[in-house]
Formats: sequence, structure tokens, C-alpha cells
Amino acid sequence: MAGIILCLLNGKGLGAQTTGGIVVGAERMDVYLPLVQGHAVSVVANHTSLVGTRHLVDTLTSIGCNLHSIFCPEHGFRGTAAAGAHIANGRDERTGLPIVSLYGKNKKPTAEQLQGIDIVIFDLQDVGCRFYTYISTLHYVMEACAEEGVPLMVLDRPNPNGHYVDGPVMEQEYTSFVGMKAGLPVVYGMTMGEYAQMIDSELTHRKEGYHLTVIPLLNYTHDSIYQLPVPPSPNLRTAQAVALYPSLCLFEGTTISVGRGTPYPFEVIGNDYKMDLRTVPVAARFDLHYLREMLAHSEKDNFFLKNNFFEKLAGNGQLRKQLLEGEGDEAIRASWQPQLDAFKQYRKRFLLYPDATQAN
Repeated sequence: MAGIILCLLNGKGLGAQTTGGIVVGAERMDVYLPLVQGHAVSVVANHTSLVGTRHLVDTLTSIGCNLHSIFCPEHGFRGTAAAGAHIANGRDERTGLPIVSLYGKNKKPTAEQLQGIDIVIFDLQDVGCRFYTYISTLHYVMEACAEEGVPLMVLDRPNPNGHYVDGPVMEQEYTSFVGMKAGLPVVYGMTMGEYAQMIDSELTHRKEGYHLTVIPLLNYTHDSIYQLPVPPSPNLRTAQAVALYPSLCLFEGTTISVGRGTPYPFEVIGNDYKMDLRTVPVAARFDLHYLREMLAHSEKDNFFLKNNFFEKLAGNGQLRKQLLEGEGDEAIRASWQPQLDAFKQYRKRFLLYPDATQAN
């Protein structure tokens, strides 16, 4: 993969499965600080960008790193904004650094916003779902850096849904900010660093000076159990919600509540008919059962929103029709299987960590 710098420390940690002791990229300061010293640095960060229990920006500022600005994604720099809420530019009260919003009209850094920056550091905690917009922010940041000749460094973090690959695959016609990449399934089984390598390989406009550096995890495999230290967004508050999210988010394109405004978002769903999923076992698959059951207990004509948001989340125009016509799970899954198999093969080229389930 030409143009990619993969920083390893004696190759350590890329081996045995672990349920603890994972070292995230942001904590490997001995590896990446020498690469940014003396340079003007901009950071794409939010409340999940932690070095231990301290924010990455606060950490870098305290050791004299020359921070130029902060770019922030959906939910804002401190992670308090609701999904879809407008994020305004501003200034961080703690450090005085300017904050540039990448959610709203300005989703991609402009040439002016990248002016004077020697390197961009990207550090966000993903949850491994195509419609979770942090990977869309990564996509746009990579395009902007490549076009302006600014190096990009990704500090990698575990994917809590990284142990499987499943779900309908995005078709070009339905791409949007909740699914920018055609060919990507709902659950893609890659860390941010791995996904960045995939995007890097597909960039068509590169200016001299741009390259991608990934600071990988230590002691991580795709089967590692990792408890997120903080909720990645306001409505994904528990490990159960994160595990259910790939299968439940499509309800955002329907009239069914996913529990927003309750103490248990993405753990309860319903209208007059309710489902409490707080303690149900969650299979490592994109589960059609929840959609099918809620549809059976709803008025079909009033189930899907009229704005076609369901199609953007599903990535195709077929799934709605299949559900309404009562197709079985096997038939529905068979309809996306060829594209899913093709992605699984393509994905292998970019993996940085052992993937015990070779079928993935």
C-alpha cells in the first residue's frame, strides 16, 4: 500500500487474543510524538479521544505540542450534542484552541481551514457500523488532506463490533453522509486504522506531501473483548446498546421509537407494541428479527418514513420491499450475499490485526 506509513514498536502485541491490556494508539506516545514534534498539528477529536483518562488535546497541550486547531464531528468536541444537532464553530474554553465543526454544512475541511497545518491527527472511537458518521468524517478528512498535501495520522482504537461482517451492502445510488462508501456492508469488521487504509487506497486526488500514518493498537485482535471507556455518543450508553445498534439503527427510518428520550436508548424499541432488549443475548450478525417483529405489530402503510431515510440506512431500495412482501430471512440475506462475500475478500487486504474467524 504505497504512501502508507505503519508505525510499529518492534512488532509487539500483534498476536494473542486478549480481553484486557489493549493499548490504544493515542497511548503510544513514544511512537508518534517524535513524528509531530516541531510541527503545527490539528486534531480531529471528541470526548472519546482519551490518553488514559485524560483528553488527547489536554495531554498534547500539557507537553508543549504545537496544536493549531481542533476539528470535531457529530455530537461536538465534548460529545454532548444530540444526533443530527447542528454543531457550531467555536473555541475550546480549556485550551483556547479554535474548534472547527465538521458536522452541518461544512463536513469536509476546506483548503483555508487546513492552511498552516503540517499534520492532522485523527482520533475518534468508532462502533463499526456504516451509518455511524465518524467514519464519514474520516472519509472527508482524508480526501481534504490528500487534496491539500497535508499528512494524516490515525491513532487507532478497537472496534466493539469488529468480530463480524454482515448486513446489506451500500449501493452507489443511496450513498450519503450516513453511508458514503459504495460496497460497504452495515457491519464492516474493521478498526478506524484499517478502514483508513482502505480509503487511502481508493483516493484519486493526491497532492505531494500527503501520506497516511496509522499508529496501531497493541494486544488486540478482532475477537478481543473491549469495554468502551466512555459512551461514544449520547445515545449509545452501554455495551448492550452498542451491540444492538447495527440491527436497530434502521428503525430511525421508520415511525418506531428506538428509546431516545428514555434511560435506555437503543435497548428498547416500540410504539404501542414494545420490546425490551436490555438483557437479550445479541448474536454476531445483522439481525432482521427486530424489524420483522415490529412490522408485524404495526400498520404497514405507516411503518416507514416517507423521506426514504430507511433506504439510506439500508443502503438499497430493496430491503423495504422485501420486508413488506414478507420475504424470509434466508431469501433476504441471499440477496446481499454476493456483494458481502466480495467485500470480505477485499477487506482482508487492509487488516492490521489477527482475524480468527477466517470466514469474515
